[in-house]
Amino acid sequence: QVQLVESGGGLVQAGGSLRLSCVASSRTFSRYAMGWFRQAPGKEREFVAGIDWSGGRPLYADSVKGRFIISRDNAKNTVYLQMNSLKPEETAIYYCAARLWTATMGEYEYEYWGQGTQVTVSS
Repeated sequence: QVQLVESGGGLVQAGGSLRLSCVASSRTFSRYAMGWFRQAPGKEREFVAGIDWSGGRPLYADSVKGRFIISRDNAKNTVYLQMNSLKPEETAIYYCAARLWTATMGEYEYEYWGQGTQVTVSS
């Protein structure tokens, strides 16, 4: 069982930055690939970024490439999402999720989910 707790959301102006964190409770965190997803009001949840258990092979949605960076610190059981040049349309609840070993873009392939953190980008 893996429990995930996100933090770092908030209100930011368009063009600004935020760093989200997700702390995992598992002693075997280093075995898990981690993903970030987001869900805007009235929309489907969508993939944002993912990272393998080793920290290699980061994946990004096309819409965030070059602006968002996913990273992890296995010693701290934490995955991060650095979000730069934020846009109002990126207002959403951001979730982290975990699955064994390799990151994918499919939300149904992730086994564990956090409760989410709200990110609001004002124009």
